[in-house]
Amino acid sequence: MPDASHVAWEAASRIATALRGAVQHNNQATLALSGGTTPRDAYARLAREPGINWTKVDIFWVDERAAAPTDDRSNYRWAKMTLLDAAQIGEASVHRMPADQADLEAAAQAYERTIRERVQGDGDGVPAFDLLVLGVGDDGHTASLFPGDSTVGMVDRLVAAVPAGKSHEARLTLTPTAIEHARRVYVLAVGGAKRPALDRVWADEGLLSQTPARVIRRCRGEVTWIVDQDLAPVG
Repeated sequence: MPDASHVAWEAASRIATALRGAVQHNNQATLALSGGTTPRDAYARLAREPGINWTKVDIFWVDERAAAPTDDRSNYRWAKMTLLDAAQIGEASVHRMPADQADLEAAAQAYERTIRERVQGDGDGVPAFDLLVLGVGDDGHTASLFPGDSTVGMVDRLVAAVPAGKSHEARLTLTPTAIEHARRVYVLAVGGAKRPALDRVWADEGLLSQTPARVIRRCRGEVTWIVDQDLAPVG
């Protein structure tokens, strides 16, 4: 991928193809969205992709800041602007992470119940999103799984409340368990500043606690990396 616009185009095209296939095969599909500038551009292109029956697609979020849904910091707000409104996706299909609630732990439990009700389980009985979109931060985080946070090692929950830290505000996030069981994972990354983090993710050895994005290596489904020229693997 030579630049950010090509990453967005390729991501939108691949996600659209996978959604059409999931709907055709199962008469429904589940899609979990991440925030960030690169996914935002991909979502705007995805809204223009033909042949997607959005009435058959349930939309979820990978993570969300403890902010109102109208706040610029909200991942939901940007998805609404770029994808939900543009594709005219009905409210019944949209499952916003309620991270603006005062009790984040209760909000995490409520969102997990929604996932268990709406997302079909895999052979292990764990809800498995048909498609899940991720990014990787400069510090090696993905979703809202940050280096050193206890949520990185959480295995008995699908959704966790993340307290505020030195580098981030409070939020909700899918846990490694929810990520690992997704049927298809698309990882979008742009910009040379992410190269050290991606090198740690791709390395044969490394600690999940230090580079949480290494959870992607444990995904059971199909993983597709869509990166720009600065981040393309060497050799």
